Amino acid sequence: MSQTQSNKSSFFVKRPILFVIIVEVLLLFVVTVGGAIATIKELDYTSAIWVSFTPIALALIIYLTWTKKWGSVGFRSLSTIPKRNWLYYFPLILVLIIIGIEGFDGVTLSKVIQFVSFTLLVGFVEETVYRGLILKAMLNKSVTAAVVTSSLLFAFTHALNLISGQDAASTAVQIVYSLLVGAVLALLMVRDGNILPLILFHFLHNLIQFLGIESTGVNYFDLIALAVLAIYTVILIKSLDMKKVVGSIAA
Repeated sequence: MSQTQSNKSSFFVKRPILFVIIVEVLLLFVVTVGGAIATIKELDYTSAIWVSFTPIALALIIYLTWTKKWGSVGFRSLSTIPKRNWLYYFPLILVLIIIGIEGFDGVTLSKVIQFVSFTLLVGFVEETVYRGLILKAMLNKSVTAAVVTSSLLFAFTHALNLISGQDAASTAVQIVYSLLVGAVLALLMVRDGNILPLILFHFLHNLIQFLGIESTGVNYFDLIALAVLAIYTVILIKSLDMKKVVGSIAA
């Protein structure tokens, strides 16, 4: 590693906790400002997402390009994932099937195009921030610290979005759900060091939710998805060879 590269990564490596705090605070600040602008302008939810996430996406692209960290935060060829490891992604497909089993509501081409664009944006931003930058930074502490921190912050950020007057049971389920999703994706990132399948899952997951039939309260499908994610998390933890995965993601 050259002296220039070392200097560029020194803060990321030597001050991981401070780096994570700065990233999370900046994310929340931009989202809050974007939400305020959307409220003042009386924009709909998707427009609010565009206002909030577009500058974050541009900042991420500039930062990762300038520091040459695309590969280090997981933007790698899918061929880097061993064939046998693709089995660990099948439960993600099961989760997608579960959340989409109730069907879709009034799907039109224009609606699909609208939701595809902004769910791709959200998937890119959130995965790059939580399973890319934050997870990678905290790996300088330990694998456990990386997975726990990225998962908790992911759930915390989503919990703030849920403060909208819905019932306590629904809010609690959604917070636990986001925590488990965060843990599963973090563990997969630790295992393979590739963020592309995670962005794809995140994108499809959000797309199915936004196109699906809107439901109120907690239903059986929510509980089934929670059970799958909980079991899946345990399986991933037990399957990890810590010596190998640390070397893989640190490469």
